[in-house]
Amino acid sequence: MLDLGRTFLQAVEREPNRLAIVDGDRRHTYAEWALHIGAIQQFFYKQGLKRGDRILTVLQNRYEAATIHWACQMAGIAIVPLNWRSKPDEIDYCAQNADVKLAFLEEISLNNYLESETSNSISVILCMEKAALDGYTYFDQLIQDGFEPEACGHVEDISVMLFTSGTTGKPKGVPRKQRAERAAGIAHVAQNQYAMGEVTLGVMPLYHTMGVRTLLSLCIVNGTYVAVPRWDVNKAIEAIESEAVTHLYLVPTLYHDMIQSSHFNSARVKTVKKLGFAGAPMHDALLLKLNEAFSPELFVNHYGSSEIYTYTINQMAALKPGCAGKAGINARIRVVQLDQGSVQTSPSQVAASHEEGQIICDLSGDEAFEGYWKRPDADQKSIRDGWYFTGDTGYFDESGDLFVTGRVDDMIISGGENISPVEIESILSLHPSVSEVAVAGLKDDRLGQKVVAFIRASGSVDSDVLDEYCRGSDLINFKRPREYVFVKEIPKSPVGKVLRRMLVAGEYERA
Repeated sequence: MLDLGRTFLQAVEREPNRLAIVDGDRRHTYAEWALHIGAIQQFFYKQGLKRGDRILTVLQNRYEAATIHWACQMAGIAIVPLNWRSKPDEIDYCAQNADVKLAFLEEISLNNYLESETSNSISVILCMEKAALDGYTYFDQLIQDGFEPEACGHVEDISVMLFTSGTTGKPKGVPRKQRAERAAGIAHVAQNQYAMGEVTLGVMPLYHTMGVRTLLSLCIVNGTYVAVPRWDVNKAIEAIESEAVTHLYLVPTLYHDMIQSSHFNSARVKTVKKLGFAGAPMHDALLLKLNEAFSPELFVNHYGSSEIYTYTINQMAALKPGCAGKAGINARIRVVQLDQGSVQTSPSQVAASHEEGQIICDLSGDEAFEGYWKRPDADQKSIRDGWYFTGDTGYFDESGDLFVTGRVDDMIISGGENISPVEIESILSLHPSVSEVAVAGLKDDRLGQKVVAFIRASGSVDSDVLDEYCRGSDLINFKRPREYVFVKEIPKSPVGKVLRRMLVAGEYERA
C-alpha cells in the first residue's frame, strides 16, 4: 500500500497543472502546492522533528492547515489538530497527552494558547500576516523558498490524532495510521462515486474526521479543495456558484442553514451533482427538502466515527429516509443486545430483526483504529473481543438495512420503556411550523424520565397543535412527548451534533 506522502505525489505526477486548492485569493496547482508542502517538511527537520513526533495545530480551515496536514504525511509526523475555539485547559490537556513538539496558531486562537501552560514550552508558528507581533516565525516566511517534498513516511506511521469531543470526561485521542487513513479515503471516493477532478467545499473542520476525509479524497481524484475557513452560509453559497462545486459532504446542520438562507436558490447550486452527509441523523423533512432543491444524482448517508471512518453507507438516502444502509466497503457491523447494568454484552449476542440494540463494528476492517491514545480505561469500555462498541443504538429492518436511533446514553427510559429520540424528532420535523427539533428525557418522579421535545419554530405553533400532530402520526402513544419547550436555538457542538446534555441541564434560551 502507498503511504499518504506518495499518494500526494501521485496527484502531482498525474496532473501537476490541475487546480488543487483555493482559499480566498490563493489558488495553487498541485505542482505549486507541493513546493509549499515540501518547504514545511524541511522546516520540521530543521526544528529537529523526526518520524513519529507530533505537532499541534489550532487553526480554521485555511490553506495553511491543509498544507501542514500534507507536510506531516510526507515526514511521517502525526498532526494533532484542535478546534480553533479550544480553551487554554483543553489545549494543555491535549498537547500534554499527545506530547507535541511544535504548534501552529492563528490570530483567532492565539490568545487562548498564550493563556495555556503549553505556550511556555512549545515553539509557535503563526499562520497570519506578519503584523506587530515580534519574536514569532510566520508560515509565509517558511514557504518563500519552495522545496520538492519527499515521501519519508510509512503506512504504519500515525497520520493524525483526532481528539473526541469529550462529552463525558476528558477528550480521548484517536490515533489513526496512514494505512487506515488512505483506506478510508479510497472508500470515501468509491462510496460517494467521486470522479477525477471533482470540486468540493472544504468546510468540515480539519480537526474532524469528515474534514480530513474531504481533504484526502480530493487528492486521490486530483480534485479541487475550496477552503472555507469558517462557516458562513452566504459565502458558502457564493463559493459553490463561483467555483462550480460538484459535490458536498456536510453535517445536516449546515445543509439546514443553506436551504433556509434567503440567498439560496437551486440555480446557484446547479453544478452540485452529489450530496453526502454524516455526523448526525438527518430528519425526514430536511432530507426531502434537499432532494427537491438539489435533485442530486447521488444522495449518500454516511454513518461512521473518528475511530472507524465508515460503518455503513446508504447511497439512496432520499428513497429510504432515516436508513443508514448496509456495511461499507471496509466494514462489518452487528447490532447486539444492550448491556444489562454491570453485565456487558458480548459481540455474539446479536439482536433480532427490529430489536433495538448497540451497534458494533469489526476492528479488523482497513479503516479502523487500534485503540485510544494512553487511555486503557476507554479501550476496556469500547473494545471487546476484536469489536468496537460504538455507543450508538439502532436496529436492522427486514431488508438488512440499519437504522440508527441514537446514543446509548441518550436512551430515554420512561415508565420502563426504552425510547429513542430520533424517531420522535423525525416525525416532528415534518410539521411545517417546526424548523428544528431535539428530544431528550427529563427527570420525572412517576415515569423516571419523561419525553420532552425542544422546538425551534418557523411559524405559529403551540404545544396542543404538536401534540395533536403526534397523535395523528404512526408514533406509539408512550413515545409521545409529554412536554414541548420552544427555544431560540437548539444547542449543538461545533460540527453540528445536538448537545442533549445541555437540554437536560436547562442550558438553553426559551423563545
